[in-house]
Amino acid sequence: MKNVFETLTERGFVKQVTHEGLEEILANEKVSFYIGFDPTADSLHVGHFVALMAMAHMQRAGHRPIVLLGGGTGMVGDPSGKTDMRKMMTRETVEHNVSQFRKQIGRFLDFGEGKAIMVDNSEWLLSLNYVDFLREIGSLFSVNRMLTAECYKSRMEKGLTFLEFNYMLMQAYDFLELNRRYGCILQMGGDDQWSNILAGADLIRRKEKKVAFGLTCKLLLKSDGKKMGKTEGGAVWLDAEKTSPYDFYQYWRNVEDDDVENCLKLLTFLPLEEIAELTRYKDERINTAKKRLAFEVTKLVHGEEEAEKAQSSAEALFGAGGAGDSVPATEFTKEEIDGMLVSDAMIKCGITKSRGEGRRLIKQGAVSIDGDTVTDEFMAIDLSKVKDGSLMLRKGKKVYHKLVVV
Repeated sequence: MKNVFETLTERGFVKQVTHEGLEEILANEKVSFYIGFDPTADSLHVGHFVALMAMAHMQRAGHRPIVLLGGGTGMVGDPSGKTDMRKMMTRETVEHNVSQFRKQIGRFLDFGEGKAIMVDNSEWLLSLNYVDFLREIGSLFSVNRMLTAECYKSRMEKGLTFLEFNYMLMQAYDFLELNRRYGCILQMGGDDQWSNILAGADLIRRKEKKVAFGLTCKLLLKSDGKKMGKTEGGAVWLDAEKTSPYDFYQYWRNVEDDDVENCLKLLTFLPLEEIAELTRYKDERINTAKKRLAFEVTKLVHGEEEAEKAQSSAEALFGAGGAGDSVPATEFTKEEIDGMLVSDAMIKCGITKSRGEGRRLIKQGAVSIDGDTVTDEFMAIDLSKVKDGSLMLRKGKKVYHKLVVV
């Protein structure tokens, strides 16, 4: 059986490793490892999905995943990758977000007896005695060394609060606590977590006289180096209420040609040989690979039924010009929609943010209703044009929204 370290490397997950010897340990022992998820929103997004896929590969190889929910660290906020301090959340908001994460993560790993486990660091962080924590943990951290970490260094000009400065200590303490409780010897995370992961491995060495490892995964980036998973409307969420399965499918269907192979390796379980065959062509035949990517990722996140519905809807829209049931829709009463400006309907459907944006798109010829291009920026919707109780509004080439008349 292939070593999981080799699998992760071949598929493009591995960025950095703290110590030599991890590959050998993963080949010969069953280890407990963890990834932390801070509840900064009420849903996971596609960046988290990369981490979950790495965990799934590890579990398939026989290792035990520990999902650490940041009910404690979420009260402080990680400064990594941020130019300003994160907005502080109430304890109620953090607890709500943690509960949402629990529901979502349960779909990706096997939490049966003796399998993956899920814990919340609020169990130990929120009850810490501050002075005791400073004496036991804070005394082992060099401020000079901490300030060389990228997560802090990048914030020095704008200002780094003492609240955020504590984050590295808290995350390092998480690793120590998981090592003591569950024998966890490996922390994994995004490459922006490198400094925090190093701190945790070093803390275990100092306190427990044991070797602990860290492994960072590459962030999900486009070929131009920008983060993937952002749209005009914001993040691409794993929650169907925030990003519909259809919109989720369409996001992956429309990735750039140069990004398809990387996404197939990171976000699906398709064999590498099959991925190589799908992506060997760089002309219009790459669309076959894009369709497969969209279907496989949507199936993993939303289930096969929703993936099939999204695929059918996309093919109907871009093929025969029809519409499927999973296209996003907004309901209007007859009185409400009759005479409504198209630009106002676009705002109510959430596909533009202002009348000005809608009018600009109309001037550019980028808006159509039931296939007819809207040419008048002050055009009103005519109720007599409604067929089968709905109208299909399109923005650009990729965004469709059904106006349902009730």
